[in-house]
Amino acid sequence: MKRTLVIGDVHGGLKGLKQALKRAEVTVDDQLIFLGDYVDGWSDSAQTIQFLIELEKTHQCEFIYGNHDAWCNDWLSKDLLKPLWLKHGGQATIDSYQNISAEERLLHQEFFNKMKYYIIDDENRLFIHAGFSSLHGPVKEFDQSYCNWDRTLWELAVAVHGKVSPDEISFPKRLNLFHEIYLGHTPTLNWGIEYPWQRMSVWNIDTGAAFKGKVSILDIETKDYWQSDRVMDLYPDEKGRN
Repeated sequence: MKRTLVIGDVHGGLKGLKQALKRAEVTVDDQLIFLGDYVDGWSDSAQTIQFLIELEKTHQCEFIYGNHDAWCNDWLSKDLLKPLWLKHGGQATIDSYQNISAEERLLHQEFFNKMKYYIIDDENRLFIHAGFSSLHGPVKEFDQSYCNWDRTLWELAVAVHGKVSPDEISFPKRLNLFHEIYLGHTPTLNWGIEYPWQRMSVWNIDTGAAFKGKVSILDIETKDYWQSDRVMDLYPDEKGRN
């Protein structure tokens, strides 16, 4: 049976990604939607991108563009070294590219450049890295790259969960635009949650792989989920972004 599986932030933790995919028993019949931030954190950032490029050849994949991916792409394509990027995992990504050929780097740039800021499926479900601020949805966002950064959508869902009914006039309009929203970017660990977490119609699949958490995969129909071990335990000699 074909499944649609959504995968949260990886942050260079390729060992965790492979482990989660194995535990989910992913097959070529499954559709895989990755929510972005494939790099920055653990030592396998370049190797993660290479793995995803190969995975796309055999599986049905969609890749959302994350803010860390944009930073990495700026470095690869424009040699831009943003201090904020280096502070948040960029150096580990740079180090991971030491043995990557110029030809492979170009393939990685092409891979980043074809990623999408968001996807809306036939069931009016939104897949996005971070969120959106426009009351009309991400398509009306003044700057599409803001979809990589917005935290207000998730914070809003957390704040109003269980307090305001969707049919009340005071219910936030942004939360009524889509049947469901799937995002990452803001670790659930910030609330002490270690698994994919739903607030209102929004599902957060970033379970803190960059820090002390895990890589997570969620079946959007059944809401079953699979997780890696804590990624930090798979890279015991590294600090990640901790």
